[in-house]
Amino acid sequence: MPIYNAPTKDTQFLLHDVLKISQSDIPGYNELDADFTGAILEEAGKISSNVLHPLNVVGDTEGCRLENGVVRTPTGFKEAFEEVKAGGWTGLDMPEEFGGQNMPYVMGTAVGEMFSASNSAFTMYQGLTHGAASAILAHGTDEQKNTYLPKMVSCDWTGTMNLTEPHCGTDLGLMRSKAEPQADGSYKITGQKIFISSGDHDMADNIVHLVLAKIVGGPEGIKGVSLFIVPKYIVNEDGSLGDRNPATVGKIEEKMGIHGNSTCVMNYDGAVGYLLGEEHKGMRAMFTMMNEARLGVGMQGLCQADAAYQNAVEYAKDRLQGRAVTGVQNPEGPADPLIVHPDIRRNLMDQKSFIEGARAFILWGASMIDAAHRKEDKDADGLISLLTPVIKGFLTDEGYDMTVQAQQVYGGHGYIEEWGMSQYTRDARIAMIYEGANGVQALDLVGRKLAADGGKHVMAFFELVKSYIKDNAGQDEAFDRDFLEPLKAASKDLQAAGMYFMQNATNPNNALSGSYDFMHMFGHVCLGLMWARMGKASLDALANGAEDKAFYETKLTTGRFYMARRLPATAMHLTRIQSGGDTVMSLDAVNF
Repeated sequence: MPIYNAPTKDTQFLLHDVLKISQSDIPGYNELDADFTGAILEEAGKISSNVLHPLNVVGDTEGCRLENGVVRTPTGFKEAFEEVKAGGWTGLDMPEEFGGQNMPYVMGTAVGEMFSASNSAFTMYQGLTHGAASAILAHGTDEQKNTYLPKMVSCDWTGTMNLTEPHCGTDLGLMRSKAEPQADGSYKITGQKIFISSGDHDMADNIVHLVLAKIVGGPEGIKGVSLFIVPKYIVNEDGSLGDRNPATVGKIEEKMGIHGNSTCVMNYDGAVGYLLGEEHKGMRAMFTMMNEARLGVGMQGLCQADAAYQNAVEYAKDRLQGRAVTGVQNPEGPADPLIVHPDIRRNLMDQKSFIEGARAFILWGASMIDAAHRKEDKDADGLISLLTPVIKGFLTDEGYDMTVQAQQVYGGHGYIEEWGMSQYTRDARIAMIYEGANGVQALDLVGRKLAADGGKHVMAFFELVKSYIKDNAGQDEAFDRDFLEPLKAASKDLQAAGMYFMQNATNPNNALSGSYDFMHMFGHVCLGLMWARMGKASLDALANGAEDKAFYETKLTTGRFYMARRLPATAMHLTRIQSGGDTVMSLDAVNF
């Protein structure tokens, strides 16, 4: 059976050595000293390893089933959900007035990684609820907040987001779901939604669906879309549950992975709904949830990669195959372990350097969200908006690739279900698709985010990298050579790509044909920046007499690998981008 160990020490290193959160001026961060965060992460790690992870394979093999209109979750899920709820984990970073603990988002993110890596399908139930609650918190009336949030923060009630319809996914302007105004101010919602994660289950008393629909008589296209709260059970004025709403499950989707999560077809047959936010402004309200969800999905790429990598490392150390080319390493055995072979090392170093860089990137992003929300830092808000499609697209693409590489370490055993490695690959695959397919993320990055506020935020990113290099150059010759010079070169590639887009703007195909490469190039530069910061923090720790020298020396070795072997991919992506759009668009459709 696969193993999972929570990355408590690495997360502590990032929070305190790299991000230095307790020294930050973000409100609430001064309370996050190492002892406090360590205690939280230790407990979260125990639940992840001892409660959630053993159910990961159960959820995969049993899946969910629809019985008499109710979805039944896999064996053990309901008991585990109660344990997570009892620990207050579902409301870790939600407001105290609604029953949360009001911790910064960065702590919710750190804990969320552990939960998702140990059991992604299970963690989606609470993750989607968090997103739905955030949308109500941002756009709901006081009455809506008081009615729904206390129960959603505790996960006594869970939440969903309903966007996709059978005939439209990304192009939501084509949706047919309609909302008819009623005399009491409510609406009757009619339509069908598909791919609804956590659409129904037996772990909560009520399910609060956030549903996109068009108000009858409203504007055409996306401008006519509104967002509605549609509960499974109507909530009475005293807070008790009333009549069953005609919002029902048509079927559970048969999927490649995340079998433990109930992905449903939802039918709304005149269901009672309540407008959330303004009429015809549904996308603005929904994007509160979707932006949070995209960061969470980016983290899923990291999570599946980490869980797969941990098992691949153990296998590579134990499995005896062949002899090292430089001489026998295991003279007492019939062969040497796999890990002696250079290509296995290359494979594992690809995984390790990505995972640790991605973890730093995710936590840095979470700290920007805290800065935007807790101190109303508009610059931080603009930067994380720019980086959101990079986090979602790059980390899920790379995360999936790393689960495949972890499988590869096992050889044929990686393809056999009893070893558990295929689940990580199958579960990781959806993260590249939902919450906006990665091609759409790339188009959003190049088509919208680069030009936002006159290009202010991308220029701020370039200045951030430039300032970091300037401020840290000349202190250590090896650090300059191994970390700063590769980062500088990669950043120049990214700037050159942006310049190409500007100079060839008359033909938008030039930019859009290179958007996917640009997203990956941007991701590599971000991880390069993270590795430079981790490398500097490690050198400082060693200079200050750190007790665990091996930890920091390992960081430096891993960082050097990324900078030398992974970061140069920016040059390849730049060459592709500069080849233009004709190579992509010149073939007539009939000739494909």
